[in-house]
Amino acid sequence: MTVVATPPAPKLELPPLQLGGITVDTPVILAPMAGITNSAFRRLCREYGGGLYVAEMVTSRALVERTPESLRIISHDEDEKVRSVQLYGVDPVTVGAAVRMLVEEDRADHIDLNFGCPVPKVTRRGGGSALPWKIDLFTSIVQTAVKEASKGGIPLTIKMRKGIDEDHLTYLDAGRIARDAGVAAVALHGRTAAQFYSGHADWSAIARLREALPDIPVLGNGDIWSAEDAVRMVRETGVDGVVVGRGCQGRPWLFGDLQAAFEGSEQRHRPGLREVAEGVYRHAELMVETFGNDEYKALREIRKHMAWYFKGYVVGGELRAKLATVPTLEVLRGLLEELDMDLPYPGIDSEGPRGRAGSPKKPALPKDWLVSRQLNAEQSAEISAAELDVSGG
Repeated sequence: MTVVATPPAPKLELPPLQLGGITVDTPVILAPMAGITNSAFRRLCREYGGGLYVAEMVTSRALVERTPESLRIISHDEDEKVRSVQLYGVDPVTVGAAVRMLVEEDRADHIDLNFGCPVPKVTRRGGGSALPWKIDLFTSIVQTAVKEASKGGIPLTIKMRKGIDEDHLTYLDAGRIARDAGVAAVALHGRTAAQFYSGHADWSAIARLREALPDIPVLGNGDIWSAEDAVRMVRETGVDGVVVGRGCQGRPWLFGDLQAAFEGSEQRHRPGLREVAEGVYRHAELMVETFGNDEYKALREIRKHMAWYFKGYVVGGELRAKLATVPTLEVLRGLLEELDMDLPYPGIDSEGPRGRAGSPKKPALPKDWLVSRQLNAEQSAEISAAELDVSGG
């Protein structure tokens, strides 16, 4: 891996992140992302730098029902020091049962609850980033989860958005409720559900939450595309750590840059095309292991990563198309050998936003959802339908 020096930067006076009995020396968290943060990708990331690496989100219902996919999602490599799991749920009883299972069967060292999903098919049933609007439901879920997690001494955190839209913000109320319930930390993505991933993250909201909750760690999420962005967020908001999502897609070495920056080092990873190609193939091999040597499924899953890895590099449209439909490791190896391996790091063209941002849209919500901050009888009966196998935040 090519490492270059950037202008010297002063070391951040940021202590290790403390989540209950867990100490995260580099206060950086890999955000759970569906279809991305499986054990293969987590391994790649942690080989570059320190932090807390969260598995893909799993629905509470699926976990309680012990579906094969849910059990795969919460599996961790033996050398993962902190087994971090993120749960999604809308029913306090089901969420509590899922947390109890993780604790009693020793399947996790840290549990996070997702209240940030902006996907319409979730919010239209009151789940995800729509859920904190209903204070009674949100309070019950968090209190139940903390109670069950505490029985095993497992720290529980939450991740959320600012709210449904700018007229229906929930993050300050939700943060205080979570703090009072005993969560170990609160993470805020500085966007509303209405924004999806468009526009810019509102770091000023993160700063307000930090000020409102001086007695627990607050983590910032949104628009961290580089180590310099992370440093700037910490300095502008006062957060205790950062959560990185889309910025590391196709760039697992970002965690090396983050650790270096937080330590005051000017070293940054700037891989040439050969190094990227080698990383892609290693990622594919690890994916095969992750999916129980099912090469077809593993290669199907790796396809989405190709555009991210080769963003900004000279590859060629025809070759990019073939990489996006690669069927086997053997074919992948052959396609990678067609690359001009001597091409250097392309600079800014390979950096910045990646993935689909979507566009602002009116959130889909249950009937009369915004009329009151308390559930009515009809909403209570229907909200369990929101517990789907989807993720986001």
